[in-house]
Amino acid sequence: MRATGLLLLVAHLLVVGWLTLRPRTVPWVPAPNVEPLASISAELAHGPWHAVQSLGGQVLLLAPLGVLLPMAAGRLHVSPLVSLARTVFAGAMIALAIELLQAGVPGQVADVDSVLLNTLGVALAHLVVVPGARYRLRRREERLRDATPKISRVGVAPQADVLFGSRTYL
Repeated sequence: MRATGLLLLVAHLLVVGWLTLRPRTVPWVPAPNVEPLASISAELAHGPWHAVQSLGGQVLLLAPLGVLLPMAAGRLHVSPLVSLARTVFAGAMIALAIELLQAGVPGQVADVDSVLLNTLGVALAHLVVVPGARYRLRRREERLRDATPKISRVGVAPQADVLFGSRTYL
C-alpha cells in the first residue's frame, strides 16, 4: 500500500506542478494578493454559484493529498488527530511552496487565499476518507490475524553434552 500511495502521490504532485507552474501568456498580470480572505470575499460578492465555480477548483487542487499522504505513510495504528495535523501541515507546506514558486513564473500570481483553500481541501479530504478507510483496514487485519491457524508450541529439545562429543541426555 505504501508503494502505491507513494507512486500516486508523486504522480499527483507532478500534475499539480505542471498545472500551476507553467508560464502563461497574458496581456496583464494583477498584483499578488497578500491579504487573507480578500479574493475569497471578492468571489463571494459575485454570487454563490460563481464563488463555487472559481473557489472549488482551488479547494480540489490539493485535496487528494489528504488521502495520498497518509496512504504513503502506511500507518494503520495512529491517532486520528495526529494524522490530521500531520497531513494538514504537509498540505499547507506544499501549497505554500507552490505559491512561492509561482511568484517567479511569468503570468502566474501568488495568492495567499490559494494556500488557505488548498489546505482546506486537504483537511476535508482527510476527514472524509481516512478515518473510515483506516477503520476498515484495521478490521480486515484483525480478521486475517484471527483466521491464521495457530501452531502448537514445540517442547524444548533434550540437552546434549557437546563438549566431550558424547551423547548424554538428562
